[in-house]
Amino acid sequence: MALSIRLARGGAKKRPVYRIVVADSRSPRDGRFIEKLGTYNPLLPKESDQRITLDAERAKQWLEKGAQPTDRVARFLDAAGIRARTPSHNPKKGEPGEKARERAEARAARAAEAAEAAAAAEGGDA
Repeated sequence: MALSIRLARGGAKKRPVYRIVVADSRSPRDGRFIEKLGTYNPLLPKESDQRITLDAERAKQWLEKGAQPTDRVARFLDAAGIRARTPSHNPKKGEPGEKARERAEARAARAAEAAEAAAAAEGGDA
């Protein structure tokens, strides 16, 4: 059985509250789980102690048993000092898409033409 430490959503519409749970990776997100390790309330301020509650000892035991945390839970575990997380790096994420690049090139070409026309008009007047 593949175990994962992940978030299970609860709360009302537009008011999420998550449980940090250990579950079989094949079970549904909000379905059956093995054990609840804590809670995460994203609506609370980041400085709040109640934003993330986590049973660190149980989390360590489940990690030793081979449970794999999701990316968000791995961030929580890293912040708690339980498990170090290597930061991911995606340099292409910030680059504009193909259409945006085409628009920027067209804009630059129009600006260059306008600058040439202005220089020619200025040179012709002198």
